[in-house]
Parts: sequence; structure tokens; C-alpha cells
Amino acid sequence: MAAVTTFIGDGVPGAPTPLRVAPRAAITRDRRPTPRVARRRRLTVVVLALGIVVVAAQAGDALGGDSLAAPERRPAATRTWLEVTVRPGDSPWSIVARAFPGDDPRPRVDQLVAARRGAPLIPGEVIQVPR
Repeated sequence: MAAVTTFIGDGVPGAPTPLRVAPRAAITRDRRPTPRVARRRRLTVVVLALGIVVVAAQAGDALGGDSLAAPERRPAATRTWLEVTVRPGDSPWSIVARAFPGDDPRPRVDQLVAARRGAPLIPGEVIQVPR
């Protein structure tokens, strides 16, 4: 408890004034939320958990796709390949455009780059382009 000194009139200290604190209401330990509040809290927790799962899935997809995929996985047996010889100045885009004229080259370029795992193209090299 703190004491406060007051000065009466000519600067002479008087009696300390007691600090008064208002009494607080008793806190009961068995206060439970109403069923409506409990449902709302549960719903909030479920929505937050689902949000975390969705964000983690999107981050995993952006950072490299399925972490359970085996790196040694081979293409399906039904997939066929076309062998193409790399010319000087070729890029994956030009190779696919030359091998499949008139088709949309974007999916095949993506497959070719994924199959080569970023290896550079060397003139004279024979590569396999997915059909």
C-alpha cells in the first residue's frame, strides 16, 4: 500500500492519505461459455486449421510439388518419345516447335525441361522429346 504525503497551507507536511482500492467482484472458477459461444469457438478453430492446411498445400505446390513423389519415377509405358538431334542455337522451345509444328508447344516444353532436369542442350546431342 502506498502513502501519499500532502502539504497543508504553508508547505508543512500533513498526515498521509490512505490509498483506497475499490473491492473487486469474486471470480468464479466454474464459468463456462454458453453452447452458442462454444460452437462459435470450435468453428473458428476448425476454419483456422483448414486455412493453415490450405496455405501449407499451396506453399508446398509452389516450392516443388508433391514431396512424396519418388525422384526415380519413370514415365508410363504408354508414353512414347521422339528422338531429335540438337542443332547449334537450339532451345527447348525451338526443338519442340520443329518436332511438332502446328501444336501448342508449351506442355511439351515443360515436359522436356522436366525430363532433362535442367541439363544444358549440347549441339549434336540426340534427345528424346515426349509426344
